[in-house]
Amino acid sequence: MTSLSETIVNKLQLLPRQKQQQFLDSLEDEDLLTNVSPAELQAFASLSIAPDEQAKLSDLLARNTEDQLSTEELEKLDRLLDQLDQLNILKARAQYTLQYFNQASAA
Repeated sequence: MTSLSETIVNKLQLLPRQKQQQFLDSLEDEDLLTNVSPAELQAFASLSIAPDEQAKLSDLLARNTEDQLSTEELEKLDRLLDQLDQLNILKARAQYTLQYFNQASAA
């Protein structure tokens, strides 16, 4: 019985040398989202913060510049900013992955 890794190696050997190298390079690139479909990548790339969360964030940021936030509100602002950072990282990784695979398929 052939193992999964043997099957992958056998299939990889059928590809042209350049495609083999691209595949191997993609395994080493931690920013690529390789287990996600192109449709999911498109969805991730177009994500945005929910309108109600955007309104809360805008309010907290405006009030923060005037030093009008309570301790709880400062914590909420920090959580929202952390969530926004994570969202932007996911979007960037999705866009990077789409660009990487579009370039690889054009080569």
